[in-house]
Amino acid sequence: MNKLVWKEQLNIGVDVIDTAHANLFRIVGKLMDRIENDSNYESACREGIKYLEDYTMKHFSEEEAYMRSIHFRGYEKHKKLHDTFREQTLVALKKTLKSSQYSRQASSRFLATLLGWLTGHIMTEDQEITGVATSQKLHNQSSDSDTAAQIVKQAMEDIFHIGAELVDADYNGRNMGMTLHCRLCYDVDGGGKVQILLGVEDRLIRRGVGLILGLAAMRDTAMVQQVSLQIFEQFLHHMGKLYESDTTYSLRKEELLTSDEFRSDFMTRYPCSLLFDTRLGHFLFCSRKWMPKKLKAESSANV
Repeated sequence: MNKLVWKEQLNIGVDVIDTAHANLFRIVGKLMDRIENDSNYESACREGIKYLEDYTMKHFSEEEAYMRSIHFRGYEKHKKLHDTFREQTLVALKKTLKSSQYSRQASSRFLATLLGWLTGHIMTEDQEITGVATSQKLHNQSSDSDTAAQIVKQAMEDIFHIGAELVDADYNGRNMGMTLHCRLCYDVDGGGKVQILLGVEDRLIRRGVGLILGLAAMRDTAMVQQVSLQIFEQFLHHMGKLYESDTTYSLRKEELLTSDEFRSDFMTRYPCSLLFDTRLGHFLFCSRKWMPKKLKAESSANV
């Protein structure tokens, strides 16, 4: 496996935060190498993962202190993401690690999930601390495809630093060799709901992860997918915020789909079905919005 490399494009411009991020990547890289190449990795891995966990918690505290010092208005939402990771994601991963007695598979999944979560978090939430991500709030409430295309293209530029060209504004479901399928459904203020469906081509996943993390030669397909899933889940969160401006929302369902589940869901009809091409590969973005019949009736009555 290629050496895990910290990329300057992930810097947000705050030394204490950027240094911590770079150190986290260095620690993860060393542990990945130990898991892959050391036959007696288990005891060192136990100690290394404990150190990694402690360092991550220390970093969260420092990052939160910095946000308070600059009176960052998104502090509460940002801290809630840290808390959820600390209290739910990390707890579940540690439970799996212990029950597997730190098997290679469980240890690799732990590191991949942490790495993917950190990368996605840095590329979305952390960038907003200093305004590095400057995407326009194109929160048009219609399902207009042109507006959706602008939002997606802006988000791809903000997060992945690559251009995306809309090649089909009415995707009909033809096979594009997509291997990662995600769905996100959430509530928004006022009672409405938004569901986003994302399909990503395999070569975009592999080249994208390699471009971002320097892992182009990574041989562990499961680890690549886990890292990618974490990154794209946060991409979907970012898309939701762009659609709804600064409104708060609560997640209802978030899942990785099989290709059959993806096709079955896609056939339920999405008013907005956009196929994009990047220099790394294709991806599909679908969205639909609706509101309960009662709210719709009340809205019509008030017109």
